[in-house]
Amino acid sequence: MSQHRLARAAVFSAGSWGTAVAKIMADAGTDVIVHARRGEIADAINRGHRNPGYFPDVDLPPTLTATTDPATALDGADFLVLSIPAQSLRESLALWTPHIGRDTVIVSLMKGIERDTDLRASEVITEVTGIPAERVAVLSGPNLAREIMAGQPAAATVACPDEATAIRIQRACHTSYFRPYTSTDVTGCELGGAVKNVIALAVGIASGMGLGHNAQAMLITRGLAETTRLAVALGAHPATLAGLAGLGDLVATCSSPLSRNRTFGNHLGKGISVEEAIAATRQTTEGVKSAEAILGLAQAHGVDMPITYVVTALLSGKVTLEQATAALMQRPPKPER
Repeated sequence: MSQHRLARAAVFSAGSWGTAVAKIMADAGTDVIVHARRGEIADAINRGHRNPGYFPDVDLPPTLTATTDPATALDGADFLVLSIPAQSLRESLALWTPHIGRDTVIVSLMKGIERDTDLRASEVITEVTGIPAERVAVLSGPNLAREIMAGQPAAATVACPDEATAIRIQRACHTSYFRPYTSTDVTGCELGGAVKNVIALAVGIASGMGLGHNAQAMLITRGLAETTRLAVALGAHPATLAGLAGLGDLVATCSSPLSRNRTFGNHLGKGISVEEAIAATRQTTEGVKSAEAILGLAQAHGVDMPITYVVTALLSGKVTLEQATAALMQRPPKPER
């Protein structure tokens, strides 16, 4: 652990990924305060150094504190780290914006696309706060919160249009077990993180239906192809989608039983309804929330995304599981691109 405090970070909020990143930054030597919606969670973090809502068995660094007051959390913060559901970002951020310092850098951990507007999280942030894009960053990669809380090795990409800002964030979250790389490709990182959730739903569905590893590998590979097509159409660099925020995140989310989106898809593949799967999963599943918006982005830019199209149709009840499988397998043969 560093012997000096590098910076101060306010992490909103105390969910599983927010808690994991708060721990990473505290372990890196950054002063961290977590904003929790519930008083009992904030008290538990402050008194017992544990988050009973998500990780009751994991000790948090004693330097990590919590509060329910957004103004207190943001007072003097160098970084505002946002880890909340993408669909509630606009409303929540409007309430927090008056407390954000004029030099505070916002770091988005969100992997979703806003419905109705089809905006990425960074675009919502700049629109709501008026903060320039050079002070808005994204952290994304193959990061399963439970593994990180156990101190297992992981890496991620920190993307920001201003490279110096990305390096500042990199320093604030670099530990012996967490290795951040920098990038300036915010679009590629955000789309890689958002679309992989939809592909993980598809892989989970295939697994739930009893389809084998061949089918799952096909969905992952072709899912990467359609993710890359969309990202490049929106100005991303194709190499980003071959990196941690693209392929890395896609493989982890599609392969791990710890993945919410894969688990949700697995429920659907076993024949239960969307409503029943929501109840069984119990946590926000961004792929379900963002699938339609991602498809809207693709259609607006003339990008073919057959897996996303079929998953969206299945979620809305327009096709059955059998029809969804047939729709993908009966597409006309074409060159691999």
